[in-house]
Amino acid sequence: MAAPASGMEDERVSGEVKREEDDDEDMPQLSAVAMEALREFLAEQQRPEEQDEGEGGGRVELVAEDWRLSQFWYDERTARALVEEVVRLVSPSGSGSAAGAVACIACPTLYAYLKKTDPGVPAQLLEYDERFGQYGGDFTFYDYNRPEELPAAMKHAYRVVVADPPYLSKECLEKIAKTVSFLAQPEGSFLLLLTGEVQKDRALELLNVHPCGFRPQHSNKLGNEFRLFTNYDPADRLGGWDLGAK
Repeated sequence: MAAPASGMEDERVSGEVKREEDDDEDMPQLSAVAMEALREFLAEQQRPEEQDEGEGGGRVELVAEDWRLSQFWYDERTARALVEEVVRLVSPSGSGSAAGAVACIACPTLYAYLKKTDPGVPAQLLEYDERFGQYGGDFTFYDYNRPEELPAAMKHAYRVVVADPPYLSKECLEKIAKTVSFLAQPEGSFLLLLTGEVQKDRALELLNVHPCGFRPQHSNKLGNEFRLFTNYDPADRLGGWDLGAK
């Protein structure tokens, strides 16, 4: 977010001492290559990210990642694999009509690809970043520090919950777990959790989920090993449960 204006006037004060030319020479200067890189970065921050869907699709547009909010968008392979699984779970008959709704906790990439792939699937995006208010009624403001401050109509309303905690801390996962419990149907619901492998033991304890063989990836590579955890065994999908994972 841009810093607010200071309110100081730009006009020179009468009698101000002028800087000597040699003072300017002491100021650090960016090289032409660095200046071009800076221009590209700033331009990128001002426009939505476009992810090519390849054949059959058009494009999925996302706002630019805000690293201050720990935002990292999935790459196309990851988004497509997750969408395929979610669609299967909400419509097990394969008829195309959704038998349940999807809650996407802090995973806007999944939401965007899901609505592009199958607009008929009822899905709700829970996000702190209010730029996603562009999704209208499908957007709900969400602060993980207030895990259950959500509309009453959302309680136990979702067959599938996909959660991507913004931070790799015990506190964050504990609060996300409370949100999952609030949203998920008491019986027959499915949870997909995307987080760092370092959370494996905590995820099992708090949410009873196991890692899958499928390895999620991001458009911008992360330093931490990232895993997909589920509360059900997807069998021949998503690599199944990887129970031998250390």
